[in-house]
Amino acid sequence: MSTVLSAAQIALAAVLDISLLSAVQIALGVVLLAALLVLFKPLLLGVARAAMLVVRPKMSKEQRLAERQMRDAMMLNRMLSGLDRSAPSHAAELRALASRA
Repeated sequence: MSTVLSAAQIALAAVLDISLLSAVQIALGVVLLAALLVLFKPLLLGVARAAMLVVRPKMSKEQRLAERQMRDAMMLNRMLSGLDRSAPSHAAELRALASRA
């Protein structure tokens, strides 16, 4: 066992020039940090979501509906502009459908 530890210490000393005790302390610190992150994950996620709501508030239902309608109208206009050149009858039919909506 001491051979393995001394070999590990020599390898660490050659690579990082730190003592075995310092390497163990760093490893324990990383493990402790990971354990705290796992333990407080729900709390941290809640805080992150709350921060996102402060930065970018959620849109109301009416705003989402208006945005969806605007996106649909823009998509219809793109389709119409493409069909005007190739199939004018289809474009006219789409315009008639859009006027009913």
